[in-house]
Amino acid sequence: MQDGGFLRKTSTTALIVGAIAFVCLSFGAGYLTGERYIARTAATVAQAQEPSNVDFSPVWKAWNLIDQNFVPAAVSSTTPIATTTAALNQQKVYGMISGLAASLNDPYTFFLPPVENQQFTSDMSGSFEGVGMEIDVKDGILTVISPLKGTPAEAAGVKAGDQVLKIDGVSTTGLDVSTAVDKIRGPAGSTVTLTMLRDGWTAPKDIKVTRQVINVPVVTTTKRSDGIFVIGLSEFTANSPDLFRNGLRDFVESGDTKLILDMRGNPGGYLEAAVEIGSWFLPTGDVIVTEDYAGHQTNIVHRSYGYNVFNKNLKMVILVDGGTASASEILASALRSYGVAQLVGVNTFGKGVVQQLFDVTPDTTIKITVARWLTPDGSQIPHTGIIPDVNVPFTDADKAAGKDPQMDKAVEILNTN
Repeated sequence: MQDGGFLRKTSTTALIVGAIAFVCLSFGAGYLTGERYIARTAATVAQAQEPSNVDFSPVWKAWNLIDQNFVPAAVSSTTPIATTTAALNQQKVYGMISGLAASLNDPYTFFLPPVENQQFTSDMSGSFEGVGMEIDVKDGILTVISPLKGTPAEAAGVKAGDQVLKIDGVSTTGLDVSTAVDKIRGPAGSTVTLTMLRDGWTAPKDIKVTRQVINVPVVTTTKRSDGIFVIGLSEFTANSPDLFRNGLRDFVESGDTKLILDMRGNPGGYLEAAVEIGSWFLPTGDVIVTEDYAGHQTNIVHRSYGYNVFNKNLKMVILVDGGTASASEILASALRSYGVAQLVGVNTFGKGVVQQLFDVTPDTTIKITVARWLTPDGSQIPHTGIIPDVNVPFTDADKAAGKDPQMDKAVEILNTN
């Protein structure tokens, strides 16, 4: 999941805020390569005992039928065949758990056997080899959340919202994010062919991307000559609050009072980082987001720490697009709810659910959707994304012409209000 180097995992569980996957960053395999997490001890730990109201006899009958009849077709498979009964039994157990998770028809709930779990953990290291894009499953289709700035994916022309139909000629139908990430990522210098479909295209197209080592800048700042200051926030990493604080210091020292927060292509990250950053703009106690557990446990309300350093002179616009997801949707929604900022761009991704990572065995985990995000007014982040206050498309033609109509609109709003 890589999701980047930002996982803090207790022996019991970790809460995934991001959801998305850095494909190929190897950042978050979340995979990416891309999901974000915050550590938390589970309120209850599942016990290893058979449910009393479930008939498992069909499972054991199928198990025995396999034991008595299965002959591996090694010559027609690239999958390694277990060479011992113990190893084969272990594969079957892992397969059963994977099938159990898959039966929920939730793309965010899946099992991580030892190899994938180890890869997931190692992906949290910081720099990665891949193509540099976030992916997720949306409406059953593997979808690009956003290509990261300055990465091979962006250079190859990958766009937020692109549907990945094939990876190196193999269909992605039914693939979970972790499996897709495994297929897309690889050593620097190697290539991967992605068959993509985009709104406006009449047929899929193949895009070849050469993998590289990916290093992602989290915060960028720009002081414009027209009195507007721009802070770009690409992810909510563990160090995002410190980096953002430094950016705010530069903003204050610039003497400007007009701020653009650019969260286009921001796939999310640590929930704690979003709460910390939001606290610079909101008084103590304001609700930033609520984790709604639908009665399975007590809801968790995340409130502003109350840094609230800006007065009414602050004028702020947040730029969003289809790559703005999860924690970035939480921050954008909170600041709009309290009248701090207007949103400009196009609908966000619509990642309104929470995942938690649980240990199954010492070397395996299962990621389960456990809650929904609720905005300060108690509404759920819609599956179709948050609708901005001002809708401004950003087309391929705009980019080819060196134009940024979304930024232009934000500047216009700030200079006329």
